[in-house]
Amino acid sequence: MSGDNDPKYWEMVQFLKDLGTNSIGHSGDKKYLAHLISVYNDVRSWGGPDYLARAGMFHSIYGTQLFQGFTLPIEERDALKNLIGEDAEWLAFLNCFVHREPFDQAILDGSTDYVVFNRETGEAYQLTEQQWKDLVFLHLCDWMEQIERLHWWDYRRDAWIAMSQYLGGVALQKYEETMSREPDRSLGLHTEAPTSPS
Repeated sequence: MSGDNDPKYWEMVQFLKDLGTNSIGHSGDKKYLAHLISVYNDVRSWGGPDYLARAGMFHSIYGTQLFQGFTLPIEERDALKNLIGEDAEWLAFLNCFVHREPFDQAILDGSTDYVVFNRETGEAYQLTEQQWKDLVFLHLCDWMEQIERLHWWDYRRDAWIAMSQYLGGVALQKYEETMSREPDRSLGLHTEAPTSPS
């Protein structure tokens, strides 16, 4: 675990520990809590602001389209808002509930509508350009943290490429660094969803 200058850091970690996240498996041999902290640290190292790093620590707290190994009840949203702030909680909520197929297509199309859909309710959320960029950043950072453990190199490949190119800068650099370690033998394989990513 990494210390941080965010005054809420250890309170956030303790909140997650109290939920039992340090005993829940996630990706490869990594525990869920360790993954959450790693995404937090990666967001910071990629140059993300405090609110986005906080969203990173809670990016799959309500479960996602694929990861249901732990889900904080949606009724607990206010408690999380009080802990990490409304902006961070909103991004975490979006990352949890975004319907990934239309999200991917919008990125591939270069859409500037900035609309995401709730995968459970179908509700449409109109985002600002900054919120859209933050969600793409968070989404990409999360997957890059775990792809080497899961070996699902081809999963949503076109979308990840488009996300990294859309963000540019450090995000593109980190994407290219991570994908440069892809074994050649995996190209074109594993196109279906892995069993436990976030």
